[in-house]
Amino acid sequence: MTERLKIAVNTGGGDAPGLNAVIYAVTLAAYRRGWEVYGIHTGYNGLLDTDEITRLTPEKVAGIVSLGGTILGTTNKGDPFAMPVKNAVGDPETRDVSAKILSNFKRLGFDVLVAIGGDGSLRIANRLSGMGMPVVGVPKTIDNDLASTVITFGFDTAVSTATDAIDKLHSTASAHERVMVVEVMGRYAGWIAMNSGISGSADVILIPEIPFRIESVCNKIMDCELHGKRYSIVVVAEGAQAEGGSLIHKGGGEAGRQEVVLGGIGEWVAREIQKSTGKDTRSLVLGHLQRGGSPTTFDRLVALRFGAAAVRVIAEGQRNVMVALRPPTTVAVPLAEAIEKMKSVPLDSDSILTARDMGISFGDD
Repeated sequence: MTERLKIAVNTGGGDAPGLNAVIYAVTLAAYRRGWEVYGIHTGYNGLLDTDEITRLTPEKVAGIVSLGGTILGTTNKGDPFAMPVKNAVGDPETRDVSAKILSNFKRLGFDVLVAIGGDGSLRIANRLSGMGMPVVGVPKTIDNDLASTVITFGFDTAVSTATDAIDKLHSTASAHERVMVVEVMGRYAGWIAMNSGISGSADVILIPEIPFRIESVCNKIMDCELHGKRYSIVVVAEGAQAEGGSLIHKGGGEAGRQEVVLGGIGEWVAREIQKSTGKDTRSLVLGHLQRGGSPTTFDRLVALRFGAAAVRVIAEGQRNVMVALRPPTTVAVPLAEAIEKMKSVPLDSDSILTARDMGISFGDD
């Protein structure tokens, strides 16, 4: 392809290890084709304040693959269709600035946007594509909840971080004969909790896909006690719910934010365990530790593959698609299809069966 293209790339939503690797691969793959690449800072904000746009070159991105975070910055409060602003009297409100963003995109001469994000960011990208902005999406989320791809980058690093924390908790829990409740991220999917819980030899794993009974959780802990194991590890996904209970969260509803801020289920579970069993019980929220740090080798490789695949897709003339990993290769799927449904943990998956065979409780027995 001899056409010289001008590519924009941005990162939106929560950060994830591997974002910089995608930026690196996009830049190098585009540069080798003679294209120009520009980084849009802080989600779509850079297309409102066009001073926040950086020309990306191989020299500019050298050495960033191993870095966590994103050199372009990101935000989960930057929806162009409901951008948080303050009105004339200083009160917060939202405003639709999508037309201005599209206008600036075209005025700057960009041919296509490589949008790196999770379900929320890709929904925004899909709406912008419907307005006439050519988009190629790259799936990013530590939650691993996008159904159109086998895996998303950032997930493996988050699981590794959570597993390392669980490993360390075994010794302190054992020393004090305590129950340790570890709350991990994942929103409404239990992938992080399940994978880190099994790998970290947890006694109980609570995930959104399986409503739990606190009585069953306590029974498992007392069964451990009966068999001479005087401490227990409970891993709880932030979106887990007790049977008949409501979702525990920290609120939400700020200007431009529709989703609640999950968190608090670990503390609730710990309190109920101590109340029912009398065991000294502590809770720990891993929180944004799971988003930080250098990406694992696996996440780096997936991110690099996604970045290079995005450029190949653009060269092939495809638009309004998302690159996805479907081993042994990457494919392009329609963007609207990619965001159609969330990928939950299948209840008949081999991982669930493995956990049950080893006696790990999901609080439903």
